[in-house]
Amino acid sequence: MMGHIYIVQPLIALIAGVLILIMPRLLNYVVALYLIVVGLIGLFSAFTIPAS
Repeated sequence: MMGHIYIVQPLIALIAGVLILIMPRLLNYVVALYLIVVGLIGLFSAFTIPAS
């Protein structure tokens, strides 16, 4: 599962960057959505790691 996180975050950043270039007025929404998604991915990965 951890391998997927390393793929998802750069893709989200790339999509966010393209959207900001196309429509600069979306900057606030794109940044907010990016932070929410990355935060949720971090939380879910923290809870799915088995404790050793």
